[in-house]
Amino acid sequence: MLNSNLPESELLKSLLEPLLEDFKYWFERSATLLETEEIHFLSGDDQSNLLARVKQAQQEVAAAKALFQATGGQVAIETAALMPWHKLLAECWQVSARFRSSQSHSPGI
Repeated sequence: MLNSNLPESELLKSLLEPLLEDFKYWFERSATLLETEEIHFLSGDDQSNLLARVKQAQQEVAAAKALFQATGGQVAIETAALMPWHKLLAECWQVSARFRSSQSHSPGI
């Protein structure tokens, strides 16, 4: 539970820092899946496009994290910037879940 008595910068830091770490982690996992597996239900172009969008988001998250750290946690990120990352992760999670499901139903695996 968040402490409402925290100064605004500490509250921002307690929320934004872990959120950026989560984005970093999940985009890394998504990139690894897309780079190492052939996702049979995606065309090669669709898989490449999704990977390119993930890599772009990784760069954006890294830049946001660097800016956040360089300012000592004094900058926020607008919700409008976070929403595309969230939507992209939701898309990646759907692909991953469908891929895992298809793998568990494949004979010999």
